[in-house]
Amino acid sequence: MLYLWIKWVHVVSSTILFGTGIGTAFFMFMANRRKDVAGIAFAARHVVIADWIFTTPAVTVQLLTGLMLVHLGGFQLFGGWVLGGLLLYVFAGLCWLPVVWMQIRMRDLSKAALLSGEPLPPLYWTYERWWVILGALAFPAIVVVFWLMVVKP
Repeated sequence: MLYLWIKWVHVVSSTILFGTGIGTAFFMFMANRRKDVAGIAFAARHVVIADWIFTTPAVTVQLLTGLMLVHLGGFQLFGGWVLGGLLLYVFAGLCWLPVVWMQIRMRDLSKAALLSGEPLPPLYWTYERWWVILGALAFPAIVVVFWLMVVKP
C-alpha cells in the first residue's frame, strides 16, 4: 500500500512538473515573440511565481518519491533505466537552474523597462536566447525520463 501511495504522489508531482514547465514556457515564449513590454513583464512575473509555487516543490517531490520507489520496488539505483532516468533528471535540473535565475533577471529587466517606458535592453534578449536553448535541451530529457519511468526497459 505504501508503494502505491508514493507512486501516486510521484505521478501527480510529475504531472505538475511537466504541465507547469511546458505551460509557463509556452506563455513566456509567446510573450517574447510579441515583444510587447507590458505582456512580457506580466508573463515573466507569473512564470517566476509559478516556478516557486509549483515547479520547485514538484522537482523536490519527484526526486524524493522516485528514490523511495526505487528502494521499495527493489530496483538498482545505479543500473539500467533508473540510472538513465537519474542522469537525465540531473541534466534537466542543470539546465533549469540557470533558467530560473534568468527568468528572475528577465522579470526584473522587463519590469524596469515597463516602468521607465524604455524598450527592453539587449541583455534581456541575450537571456531570452539562452532561456530558449536551455529549455530546448531540458524538454526532451524530461520526455525521455517519462518514457523510462513508464516502460522501464
